Amino acid sequence: MKTAITNYIRAGYPGICLISHEEARAESELKSAATETAHALCAWSATTGLVDTADGRSISGEYPMEAIMAISGLPENTVVLLRDFHLFLDEGNPVLIRALKDALVQAKAKGICIVLLGCRNTLPPELEREFVLINFALPDKTGLATVLDGICDSAKLKKYKGAKRDAILDAASGLTCFEAENAFALSVVQHKAVVAECVSKEKAATVKNSGLLEVIETAGTLDDIGGLDQLKDWLLKRKSAFSPEARKYGLPAPKGLLIAGIPGTGKSLTAKATAAVFGRPLLKLDAGKLFGSLVGQSESNMRRVIQTAESIAPCVLWIDEIEKGFAGSKSSGSADGGTGSRVFGSFISWMQEKTALVFVVATANDVSSLPPELLRKGRWDELFFTDLPDATEREMIWNIQILKHGRKPDMFSTEGLAIASEGYTGAEIEQAVVDSMYLAFAESREPLTGDMLAAVAETVPLSRLMGDQITALRKWAKGRCRPAAGSSINENSGRKIAV
Repeated sequence: MKTAITNYIRAGYPGICLISHEEARAESELKSAATETAHALCAWSATTGLVDTADGRSISGEYPMEAIMAISGLPENTVVLLRDFHLFLDEGNPVLIRALKDALVQAKAKGICIVLLGCRNTLPPELEREFVLINFALPDKTGLATVLDGICDSAKLKKYKGAKRDAILDAASGLTCFEAENAFALSVVQHKAVVAECVSKEKAATVKNSGLLEVIETAGTLDDIGGLDQLKDWLLKRKSAFSPEARKYGLPAPKGLLIAGIPGTGKSLTAKATAAVFGRPLLKLDAGKLFGSLVGQSESNMRRVIQTAESIAPCVLWIDEIEKGFAGSKSSGSADGGTGSRVFGSFISWMQEKTALVFVVATANDVSSLPPELLRKGRWDELFFTDLPDATEREMIWNIQILKHGRKPDMFSTEGLAIASEGYTGAEIEQAVVDSMYLAFAESREPLTGDMLAAVAETVPLSRLMGDQITALRKWAKGRCRPAAGSSINENSGRKIAV
């Protein structure tokens, strides 16, 4: 990152907008770039005013207009750092914006570089083309290793090496240096050592606090899914896709997988199992949370999601019900000033061009509402459709769910249960098992096959409530998606809709 800043300063750029949550680290890189280019460094904040960092001399007061007016009096070849200045530009003060534009003209003539440092890009339209934008990347493993070694020195611990060191750094990937330092220190306090599992928990809490991404603990495997054999086989063949051997072999990094289908047929469960198959952390994105009320906030959120996912890579990024976030992007120009289209455009461009090992698993119930450009080949490695389970798959699901809830499947007539639950989804079968256990518990006994049959009879399945929609969804998927369960997709398949 220092190289990019250095090159812009040497090229005579008068304005740089530096986006980062790591103010101290960003300032350190900027100071190093200023030294390398033989520039003086002055820094301003609303609490200290404009100060010469070399001798601590005060140049102007705390008011932003004073700082801008003082720039013209600075010597040539000076870098001026303005901390949190975007907060004042948010107010839309026309005098301040005009003064900053005039200062940029003077800065260009004197070899002065004005750097705005903040955690988000909220430049007004009048200044968007005046500043070059740099998103300050989260620290890589080399940077995190320096923090880890510092904690070891402070705690008088031996420096970690080999696989243990790699595990700790993998667990810390995606954190800022400050967050990583805190996570390492907490682990030392709790365990008298830096433990990867403790760091991972802290990362999960930190990422979740952002409100955009959540680290999901994955305990499930493909064995927890009944049916979907083609989809399982496809995933297993790509189990080593993230390995160095795959890169040496010449395989391109896998892009991702879109799973469309009927609600309750195992899409979310498959997304979780994908991370377990690959042996990588799972990040979950709620696409609806991308959109904020402030100008530029939605686009900034998308950039943060991409930046965090790439810093944690290799990982699996799960976008649940992707249609809720992107279904309206085609018409959003009239509804939200084009925000949805810009966010959607950023996402599909990243999907097309990304080189980081981020495998995207998107699930959708109403895939027909998604823009066609999201569905074309090249965005995804494959599109799968999950249909209602057939008799064999339903029996597998009954066995899995009965075992999951602490009972032996051979104590129940799972074949009969599979026949009775024709047209039911896996989620509805699971709920029938739970309902039968509630009934048996209330009567202080073990559940019986009859209890489960009664629970099935009392359930109105989704296939009965939404028969027309399911038929339409199958019609859309035929010829567009690959069947997850191995049989062809057609409107009148053996996977019957309940009547």
